[in-house]
Amino acid sequence: MAHKLKTLLLAVFVGASTICNAQQRIKNVIVVVTDGFRWQEFFNGADRQLATSKKFSQGDSAVILKKYWDSDSKISRAKVLPFIWGTIAKKGQIYGNRNTGNLMNTANPYWFSYPGYNEILTGYPDIAVNSNDYKANPNVTVLEYLNKQPAFKGKVAAYASWDAFDRIFNKERAGFPVVAAFKNTGGAHPTAKENLLNTMLANSYRPFNDDECLDVFTHYEAMEYLKEHKPRVMFIGYGETDEWAHAGKYYSYLNAAHQVDKWLSDLWSYIQSDPNSKDQTALVITTDHGRGLGDEWTTHGAKVKGASEMWVAVMGPGIAAKGEVTAPMQNYQQQIAQTIASLLGTKFIATHPVADKLDLK
Repeated sequence: MAHKLKTLLLAVFVGASTICNAQQRIKNVIVVVTDGFRWQEFFNGADRQLATSKKFSQGDSAVILKKYWDSDSKISRAKVLPFIWGTIAKKGQIYGNRNTGNLMNTANPYWFSYPGYNEILTGYPDIAVNSNDYKANPNVTVLEYLNKQPAFKGKVAAYASWDAFDRIFNKERAGFPVVAAFKNTGGAHPTAKENLLNTMLANSYRPFNDDECLDVFTHYEAMEYLKEHKPRVMFIGYGETDEWAHAGKYYSYLNAAHQVDKWLSDLWSYIQSDPNSKDQTALVITTDHGRGLGDEWTTHGAKVKGASEMWVAVMGPGIAAKGEVTAPMQNYQQQIAQTIASLLGTKFIATHPVADKLDLK
């Protein structure tokens, strides 16, 4: 009897140790947000009604249907997001498919960008943050918190297409590089590639005026920084999924999401090719808010039904490969900040409230 008990205790200890060691393998986290990308396309693929609408199809329903639609929603979603559904769905965890009762929502009551990013990054759905023109964020983000810890000091960075991220991260206070919209990358000593990117950016087409650059610049700036500086914590914010949706251009919206998925694939390939990050890096991928239904798919906000509905995907060493989690449950955007910290083996502590992490067991 004593021998059996000893064997059982040893098995429990080894199992717990294995889980602990697996979690400790995560040394780096990259957070990627694609602005305003609906859970409907994320989980169901292309919406045939929108794809064939004269109002939204950009005059070419046939090409949208050929490229992205299928009567089987699982095939359609994989056409839109092949990396998400081909890799993360096999190796990570995905939450927010309301078709199965797996709910993910914003906790903030506003359902648009600045409040959403504040909630993602601070774990606190601060009702005072109620405008996209809100001042420099008084709340501390998890990136700012981590940058103050000795293990992460000087190893944190953020790249984003929208200029509001200077305020969302409170760039003046944050203490780490924040490169947003048309700001130059590379600091005082840019690489040759960064000099080229800065020149191209300054001379680029500006469909969203001076507030937001095209995502291609954000992506390649972030990749160059990642390769040159090897940050342990990085944020990348893409904006075109939201911009093309507001413009009512459904094909461009799907193309933007498809492009983000391609960049995620490239990002993961690089991570797994570099000894500094291979099998040591977690990805956290999400969106800042949802959108409306039918003709209201173009918009969002507190008066738009469904605009609080969102999703999240997580993948990395030590994270159980649950794939698409279909069990009925309710999660919130505010849980992401503490999840980021917990993946790195620490706890995010701030003067404001911080919600508990997601349960990724």
